[in-house]
Amino acid sequence: MRISLEYKPVLWTTIKSYTKERFIKDLMAGVIVGIVALPLAIAFGIASGVSPEKGLITAIIGGFIVSFLGGSTVQIGGPTGAFIVVVYGIIQNYGTEGLAVATLMAGVFLLLMGLFKLGSVIRFIPYPIVVGFTSGIAVTIFSTQIKDLFGLQIEKVPADFISKWGVYFEHLNTVSVWSLVVGLLSIVIIVFSTRITKKIPGSLIAILLMTVVVYVFRKLTGDTSIETIGDRFTLSASLPQPEKIAINMSTINQLFSSAFTIAVLGAIESLLSATVADGVTGKRHNSNTELIAQGVANLVVPIFGGVPVTGAIARTMTNINNGGRTPVAGIIHAFVLLLILLFLGPLTKHIPMACLAGVLIIVAYNMSEWRTFLSLLKNPKSDVAVLLTTFLLTVFFDLTIAIELGLLLAMFLFMRRVIETTHVSVCTDAVDLSHESDVHIKEEVLVIPQGIEVYEIDGPFFFGVANKFDECMKQMGDKPKVRILRMRKVPFMDSTGLHNLESFFRLSKKEGIRIVLSGVNAKVHSVLDKSGMADKIGQENICSHIDQAMKRANLLL
Repeated sequence: MRISLEYKPVLWTTIKSYTKERFIKDLMAGVIVGIVALPLAIAFGIASGVSPEKGLITAIIGGFIVSFLGGSTVQIGGPTGAFIVVVYGIIQNYGTEGLAVATLMAGVFLLLMGLFKLGSVIRFIPYPIVVGFTSGIAVTIFSTQIKDLFGLQIEKVPADFISKWGVYFEHLNTVSVWSLVVGLLSIVIIVFSTRITKKIPGSLIAILLMTVVVYVFRKLTGDTSIETIGDRFTLSASLPQPEKIAINMSTINQLFSSAFTIAVLGAIESLLSATVADGVTGKRHNSNTELIAQGVANLVVPIFGGVPVTGAIARTMTNINNGGRTPVAGIIHAFVLLLILLFLGPLTKHIPMACLAGVLIIVAYNMSEWRTFLSLLKNPKSDVAVLLTTFLLTVFFDLTIAIELGLLLAMFLFMRRVIETTHVSVCTDAVDLSHESDVHIKEEVLVIPQGIEVYEIDGPFFFGVANKFDECMKQMGDKPKVRILRMRKVPFMDSTGLHNLESFFRLSKKEGIRIVLSGVNAKVHSVLDKSGMADKIGQENICSHIDQAMKRANLLL
């Protein structure tokens, strides 16, 4: 595994051929994306358990770094709904200081993923896992918004799913009808606003309208039952100041798994967003450069009190649809949010909490991918098992556990499939060469002389298959003088496969049986050379194809 030394952000190359016309389009896209990001940044910040300006700070600093250093031309970075569950859990258990440490550690993980070129690997995480925890996160986000949607009078909402709903039912007698009306109207506005305009996001329309309505309602009636951001938070409309973060080994050990979850989740979401964007723009992002940018963003943002950063699919698509084609649009979006924070920040205190709950419920619905979820239930049982396991663990336990066990289960199922598709066979009479491509003779059948046996491994020779090979060898009762082991279909060999081959060679030698290898590719040959196994077998006994191996076997006879 090599460290990436050719790091080069996309901005550095696109800026060389930048034009005034391109800047005007990026400017328009950046302004629109900044406006779209405003309600989402505030909502994600509050839902995560921090103040609304922390959500804005995350979008400003994270969004700038991701665009400035990233590997995608149109990626927009910032806080997303996927992190709400894990961030809220960390704050509940370790406070904001613990969140800062976990985010820093996640930044280091992401940076290492990019430097060690793991970007392409991350994208191959099984789809059922992605859908499972995405749908699980959606259900969890929905459940966290019930208090604000109904205006329930609850001092502290439990973190776990079952206890949370138990508390909700216990406090149904505290429902605020006006809060519920505001929340439901917000949802209706967001859903139906697309029929009127697609340029202005429905969430922004809902927040503007409901904020004005609730402000007038409170002034005229004096009724304060509809809670606003200002009732719960003290907003600071100023530039963020760096904060000291206390890091020690005890905290690192406690938060290691949570930080790993943030890193994996951030990597998956950012690369998924960049891949979707590539499909629309026709460009191709650099996944490793993108991971490095995400890592740097998550190293810087917690110093200013922000939450984890990743690529945001909805904002990235908004950027594309409004003409953004270079990272300049993302940088402009960050400056727009900064201006809003400095000059319009105090006005956000009038936004109703029920309205933000409505915005997040729509976000949760869009994240749920329920149609995809239902279609995956028709897939093979192994995929369904991974999907349901990840989903249920996310909802009822913890996103960290869900990702770790989901990945573990997927790896076991993958290994089982590889083992099932890998075969070890033996030929004692003849080898059918009619469909062979590695032979240099014209005969369709190669007769095996008495005293020679031919074994063939079809598939990778790793630890799971190595055991199957070992079992196959033990079942053989005959003792030939020469054993030919065909390895033309073995793409790689791990240490367990090498160990089993060495045991096979040692036992054969003890019984006076010679070993000849056939069709060994360069990669496997290199493993044999480095381990010294090639010298034990004899370089002259490692042949490039079956007819050469057969000639060598006849010579040994």
